[in-house]
Amino acid sequence: MHTPIPDSFLDGITRRTVIEIAKSKNIKVNERKISPKELSSFVGCFLTGTAAEVTPVSKILEQNYKVCNLILDLSSSYEKLVRKKIAA
Repeated sequence: MHTPIPDSFLDGITRRTVIEIAKSKNIKVNERKISPKELSSFVGCFLTGTAAEVTPVSKILEQNYKVCNLILDLSSSYEKLVRKKIAA
């Protein structure tokens, strides 16, 4: 999984939590600069945020993306974690 270095956006708790979930599932997380030229090579794409939680991206410019299993798994795991904390 590749994610941009948080140098032009907030390195928020939702983002950090999703990264930790990914790492706990033995998913290698690469924080790096991502070039717009790479958009066509993405299998899937998602955003994180307090209100958005884990939100799949369906399109950037002319590039369409599918909601892949990785995104579904991270979203489900994040939701379970958050709902568990709210219920406690």
